Amino acid sequence: MTLLLISLFGALGCVVRYLLEYAVRRHHPTNRPWATVAANAIGCGIAGYAAYRLVGTADVHVRDVVLTGFCGGLTTFSSAFAIPAILQREHHLGYSLTLVITTPLTCAGLFTIGMALAH
Repeated sequence: MTLLLISLFGALGCVVRYLLEYAVRRHHPTNRPWATVAANAIGCGIAGYAAYRLVGTADVHVRDVVLTGFCGGLTTFSSAFAIPAILQREHHLGYSLTLVITTPLTCAGLFTIGMALAH
């Protein structure tokens, strides 16, 4: 049952990320990965909140469904580093380096904020 729920919530996270990508690109057509950065940051904030609230107090299956399922589906580590590589190949080295440096910092910051909000 846990595997099924993780799969369903992972799919839900993927759909949320897709809708975010669609909405951003529809209103702001650009090759810049704003929605990917936003999805990763939002997912890390949710993970921080859930990690603080669910670790040690909730059923381990609930934690797995929220963190591994939904947050895992929402966030995308591969795109966070594939997109800067593509931008670098398209001669956007400065923007590529900015993404490589700021994305992990932004995500770590929002994870910490999520934990603080849960506290």
